[in-house]
Formats: sequence, C-alpha cells, structure tokens
Amino acid sequence: RELFAEGLLQFLRPAVRQLDGHVHAVRSSQVELREHIDSLATELCRINEDQKVALDLDPYVKKLLNARRRVVLVNNILQNAQERLRRLNHSVAKETLRRKALLEAAGGYPQGLPGK
Repeated sequence: RELFAEGLLQFLRPAVRQLDGHVHAVRSSQVELREHIDSLATELCRINEDQKVALDLDPYVKKLLNARRRVVLVNNILQNAQERLRRLNHSVAKETLRRKALLEAAGGYPQGLPGK
C-alpha cells in the first residue's frame, strides 16, 4: 500500500507541475489578449470620434468590451485553477515527505525502493 501511494505521488507531481506551467502560459496570453482588446476598443472609439461621416462603431466597441469581459472571466477561472494546482502540488510534496519519514522511522525503505 505504501509503495502504491509513493508511486502515485511520484506520478502526480510532474503532471501537476506541467499543468501548472500550461495554466501560467494561458494566463499570460489571456492578459496579452485583454490588453489588445482594450487597445482596439480605444482605437475604435478614437476613429469614431474623428469621423466626419456618422459611422456607428458603438456595436463593435460593445462586442469588444464583451469579449474583454469574457477574457477576464476565463482568466479568473484559470487563476483559481492554478491556485488549486499549487495547493495540490504542495499537498503531494508534504505527503511524500511524511511517508518517507514514516518509512525511515519504521526501519528504512522496503526492498526495491530507492533511498532519498
């Protein structure tokens, strides 16, 4: 049972770290996308104000702002997921250390398990 738990913890740790890295990359791209949307919305408003001909760009600005709101929402979801992953990774590391300490206190590692 201990061997299975140790193997499971060793299996999960790299997956959690990789997933955390991917979430971080997506969050960075979400921030960049939000900045581009803000810039485009500002530019559309400026163009709309500068136009001699009445060209209604408000619906497009509203669509951009709605897209920005969705990007912010997704970014918040990703941030929460990343925090949960960080806590999971911390728990895995803590449990691994606890199990190693128990094994050492019980007289060492079972046959076939490497040391520290």
